[in-house]
Amino acid sequence: MSDTHTGDHRDVRAPGLASLAGLVADETRAACLLALLDGRAWTAGELARHAGVAASTLSEHLGKLVAGGLLAEERQGRHRYVRLHDTRVAQLLEDLAAQVAPEAARRPRGLRASTAGSAMARGRTCYDHLAGRLGIALADGLTARGLLTGADGREHGRGDRAAGFALTEAGARWFAGNGITLDRTARRPLARACLDWTERRPHLAGAAGAALCRHALDAGWCVRIGSERAVKVTPAGERALAELLGIEAAALR
Repeated sequence: MSDTHTGDHRDVRAPGLASLAGLVADETRAACLLALLDGRAWTAGELARHAGVAASTLSEHLGKLVAGGLLAEERQGRHRYVRLHDTRVAQLLEDLAAQVAPEAARRPRGLRASTAGSAMARGRTCYDHLAGRLGIALADGLTARGLLTGADGREHGRGDRAAGFALTEAGARWFAGNGITLDRTARRPLARACLDWTERRPHLAGAAGAALCRHALDAGWCVRIGSERAVKVTPAGERALAELLGIEAAALR
């Protein structure tokens, strides 16, 4: 075959995948994307300070991420806000971050970073669901009570088996009985296993994970701490989770 035809059968998605990888393959842009996994909108100035770069430099990076479909942009008066474009982008980032070597992800840079890292490992938001030891404890508690299948997805349930977790019939009743509304209209799995990058085990994502996180924050079971994604379980949350899921307080601290 002539050299002029060597690319005839190349997958048509290859250029798009290369472009996407290029967007993430910059440390400043990666830092911004990971910060936005807290599910909130940040101003350009906040992200510039977080990434440790000049506002003008950050603006150029944000432009590329918005144009590439990874970020959505909002403007209110003089302020420019950005957030992750949707749950699919969040899932992509979670999956990529989970591939980072554990020793590299956990290596602290000073006392402040070590303290912040400990808080993030204890409990944090992972876009719109709960992660860290808190997220694992919730998944274990739901599974132990037959409300959620294990990561092998062998038991019949309402989730997507390919996603790793499935909500059982009893689980659906548990959510409804505790006033936790499940969004069944979203184009996402009802339950999905998300590999936790600090615990190296799956926590609960998907519509059920998002609903549980939202309820935990609204009901005061958890509160955000610091300026990033870390959350802390309150005394009221410890009592509620012990009563509803049999989770011991020691597992949440």
